[in-house]
Amino acid sequence: MRGFIALLSGALFGAGLHISGMTNTAKVRGFLDFAGAWDPTLAFVMGGAMLPMVFAWRLTRGRTPLTGGSHPAPPRSEITRPLIAGSILFGIGWGLVGLCPGPALASITYGGWQGVLFLVAMLAGMWAVPPLRRGLDRLMPTT
Repeated sequence: MRGFIALLSGALFGAGLHISGMTNTAKVRGFLDFAGAWDPTLAFVMGGAMLPMVFAWRLTRGRTPLTGGSHPAPPRSEITRPLIAGSILFGIGWGLVGLCPGPALASITYGGWQGVLFLVAMLAGMWAVPPLRRGLDRLMPTT
C-alpha cells in the first residue's frame, strides 16, 4: 500500500510539474529574466505549492500518517552558511539550465539525451557535496 501511494503521489507531482510548465526550461528561464521578457506565471505555481503546505503542516500536528511512520519535522528556520551556499548553487544551476531536481526527473521521459545528461550531472553533484562539505568544515569551522 505504501509503495502504491508513493507511486501515485510521484505521478501526481510529475503531472503537476508538466501541466504548470515547470519542466519547460524556456518558461523557467523567462521567469528568471527580470530585465527582458519576464514571465511571472511560475510565481503563481510556486505560491500554489506553498499555500497548501502551510495548511498541511498545521493539520498534521499530532496525527499519524495513513501508511505508518511519522510526519517529517517542520524545516528549520535559521539561516546558515551551508544554506546560503546551497541556495546560490541551486540558483546558478536553475538559471543556467532551467531545471531543478523535481522537473529534471519528470523531464527524462521526454527530454532526450540532454535530460539524462542533466540528471547524471545533478546526481554526481549530490554525491560530491558531502565529502566536499566535510573538507570545507575542517578548513573553516562554523563555530
